[in-house]
Amino acid sequence: MLEKTTRMNYLYDFYYSLLTPKQQSYMSLYYLDDYSLGEIADEYDVSRQAVYDNIKRTEAMLEEYEEKLQLFQKFQERSRLLRHFKELIKDEYPSKQAMQEAVAELEKLD
Repeated sequence: MLEKTTRMNYLYDFYYSLLTPKQQSYMSLYYLDDYSLGEIADEYDVSRQAVYDNIKRTEAMLEEYEEKLQLFQKFQERSRLLRHFKELIKDEYPSKQAMQEAVAELEKLD
């Protein structure tokens, strides 16, 4: 569950501007503020089922945006490459080939 929550938080960060204000609010309360479905339902005077349905639809939308735009995937790959660069520059004499390969991987992301 923690892995899904983390993923949804990242997807929300990348794509929240594509969501309606209600979707933004529900997702923020549920994933960022750790509200329960019942608490969100009370806040908006709707049923728990309505909140659940809205959150599930929004999760599906976020996954669809990610499938098409791949912003989170590219972010993860850039983070991995940055860690790799940091490891390379720790060496007093990093190999030129290793640096060139890392730069080539970075260039492929865009």
